[in-house]
Amino acid sequence: MPSPCDPQHAPAGDVGTALMIIDSQLRAVHDGKSEADPQHQLLVDQFTASMDPEGADDVLDGTCSIIYMFMQWLQAAYDDHGKNALEYVVPDLVAALRMMPLSVRPETVPTMAGLLIAAGTGLSPSLWRKQYGYWTEEEMKPLEATAFLLAEHINRLTEDRDFATRMIGNALSSAEGR
Repeated sequence: MPSPCDPQHAPAGDVGTALMIIDSQLRAVHDGKSEADPQHQLLVDQFTASMDPEGADDVLDGTCSIIYMFMQWLQAAYDDHGKNALEYVVPDLVAALRMMPLSVRPETVPTMAGLLIAAGTGLSPSLWRKQYGYWTEEEMKPLEATAFLLAEHINRLTEDRDFATRMIGNALSSAEGR
């Protein structure tokens, strides 16, 4: 029986903008900066400030789409080695989120773990979350951190610091070519 949280029922959202945000965070970390390039961050801030509520929802959905794609890739990669990605990814990510108390409130960590489990079991993270109500302001930074940490996990596995964003970028390019 199909689930109402099946990804085919979920909006893809603004994956491009979500990817831009994740990529800028990854680049800042790899460049040894605690913050993104100020000029780039100003552009991101101006862009996000210009969004209406519908645009913000699109970026949320885009971030969830990226999380779904990352978890599906991780499931396939771990399956190739006879392992379950949920067993390795979720505990590591939860531990990392718990080490970020200034950005990630403790009460948001179970939601992010549930989001990963939903994505890892083939459910749409955005539809899974929406069944419990609308996103809260307190969940925005943890959601961003979750996407970032998944990208970083993939990059470490592949030993390629641009692999995760390149993978999503390639998927976007091939989808636009259809």
